Amino acid sequence: MIHHISVKNFAIIKNAEVDFEEGLNIVTGETGSGKSIVIEAISLALGSRADSSYVRTGTEKAVIQLAGELDGEEIILTREISASGKNLCRHNGQIVTLTQLNQVASRLADIHGQYDNQSLLDPTSHILLVDAYRHQEIQPLKETVKAAYDHYMKIRTELGRLLSTEKEQRRQMDFHRYEAAEIKKAALIPGEDQELHERISVLQNSEKIFENLEKTYAILYGESPSVMEGLHTGLRAVEEIASFSNEINDLSQDFSDLYYRLEDLSHNVRAIKDNLVFDPSELDEAISRLNLIDDLKKKYGDTIEEILEYYNKISSSLSVMENFDEHKQTLEKELKESAVALKAACADLTKVRKSSAFHLAESIQSELIDLNFSDAKLEIQILPLDKPTENGMDQVEILITTNKGEPLKPLVRVASGGEMSRIMLAFKNIISSYDQIPTLIFDEIDTGISGFTASIVGKKLKDISKSHQIICITHLPQIAACGDYHYRIYKESDATSTYTNVQPLRHEEQVREIARLLGGATITETTLKSAKELIESSRQ
Repeated sequence: MIHHISVKNFAIIKNAEVDFEEGLNIVTGETGSGKSIVIEAISLALGSRADSSYVRTGTEKAVIQLAGELDGEEIILTREISASGKNLCRHNGQIVTLTQLNQVASRLADIHGQYDNQSLLDPTSHILLVDAYRHQEIQPLKETVKAAYDHYMKIRTELGRLLSTEKEQRRQMDFHRYEAAEIKKAALIPGEDQELHERISVLQNSEKIFENLEKTYAILYGESPSVMEGLHTGLRAVEEIASFSNEINDLSQDFSDLYYRLEDLSHNVRAIKDNLVFDPSELDEAISRLNLIDDLKKKYGDTIEEILEYYNKISSSLSVMENFDEHKQTLEKELKESAVALKAACADLTKVRKSSAFHLAESIQSELIDLNFSDAKLEIQILPLDKPTENGMDQVEILITTNKGEPLKPLVRVASGGEMSRIMLAFKNIISSYDQIPTLIFDEIDTGISGFTASIVGKKLKDISKSHQIICITHLPQIAACGDYHYRIYKESDATSTYTNVQPLRHEEQVREIARLLGGATITETTLKSAKELIESSRQ
C-alpha cells in the first residue's frame, strides 16, 4: 500500500505532502483545484512518462517521492524531472531505469481513469481482461503459442525466401558450375604464386647465378693455398696455444666456429652450383602457370586464398541449388508439422480462455448486480480467427444487456458513461482480487452517475477497501461520505503565484466538505444535516 507521497515543484504544486491510510481514502476539491495534478504526480511516481513541462515555472526540477509497503517490505520510489529535460528514477535510493521502476510500481498500485473506460470500449482489449483473470494458467499457454508461432514463421520465411530465389538460383547454376570447375582444375596451392615468381627469377638468371657461384667457390677452394686452406692453417696454430690462457681458448673456439660455418656455406655454394640446370621448358611451364593464376585472380580474387574462398562459397551455393528440391520438401514438411503444433497450442489456449471467460463473466455479472444492474446479463464471446497469431486464434468481445428483454450486444453499443464507470469498477474489483495489487486508485470513477447509483458505487468502493487500499478522487457526496479518510485539494494565491495544497480533514471538516458537494458554495444547516446523514448511512 501507499503510505506517503511528497510532491515538490510539480505543475502548480509547490510543496505538498499526504499520508494515506488503509481503507477508503477520498480526495475532493473544487473544479480546477488540481485534483488531476495530484493523481498525475502519483502516476509519475509509479512510472508513467514525463517531460519538462511538468516542472513548476521558475524552478529547476520537480521531485515526486512515494513511500509504501510491498510484500512486507518498505519501498521508496522517487522521480526527478529537470527543466532541462533530464529524468531520474530511484528505487530505495538506487538509480534505476523507468522500466525497472515500472516493474516495481505495477505490483504496488493500479490507477483507473477515464481512459480505462475508453479501453474497455475497445474490443481488442477484452482479450487482455480474460487472460489476466486466469493469468497463472493462461500465461504458460501463451508462451507456448508464442514459441510455436515464432517457429512456424521462421520456417515459413525460410521457405518463402527459398522459393523466391529459385528461378535466379537455377539460372546461376550453370555459370557457377563453370567457375567451380575452372578453379578446381587449376588445383591452386596457397603461396605457390610467390614460389613461381622466385623460380622464374632463378631460371631467367641461371647463367649469371652459376658464374657468380663458381667464382665464389673458386675463391674458397680453387687456388692453392685457398681461403679455406689458409683458414685451416690459422685455426691449427691458434688451437696449439689455446691452453695458455682463457682468452686465447675463447679465441680458438670462435675461430673454430667461424671456420666450420664457412665450410658449410662453401658446401651449400657448391650444391646450388652443381644442381643449377637451365631448362627452357621448365621456365615456360612456370610462366604459363603464373599466367593462369593471374587470370584467375582477375576473375575471382586478388590472392589465391580469396580465389579458394570464392570457390568454397559457390560450391556451397551449388550444393544448396543441387539439393533444392530436397531442401524444399524438407521445409514444406517442417512447415506443415509446425502449423499442426501451432494450431494444437492455440486450441489448448482457447480451451482455457473459454473457461476463464465463462467464470469471469459470472463474476462480473455478480458484481454488476451489486452495482444496481439487477437486470444485466453479460457474456464474453470468443470466436475463432481465420489464422493463428502469436496470441492464439481467439477474438474476444464482451456482450452485455442492461435491460430485461433486450438481446446481448457489444459493450460499445450499449453502455452509457455512467454504466461504463460501474462496469469498469466491477472489472477492477475482480481483476485486482486476482492479481493481488494492494492499492487501487480511481480518478473520477463517478463519471455519469448520481443519486442512488452513486451511493451504491460508494458502498462498493467501501467493500473493496476491506481488502485493498483505495484512493478515490470524486465530486459526488454519496461516494465521499463512504470514506474512511478524507483529503481536500484547494488552491491559494499570493501576489505572484498560485499553489495547490492538500489538507487531511477531521470529522467536522469532512462534514462541511460533503455539505459543499451537496449544496455548492453556500453551506446551510440543511446541507450540514444532510452531510451527516450521508456519512452515518454509509457506515451502516
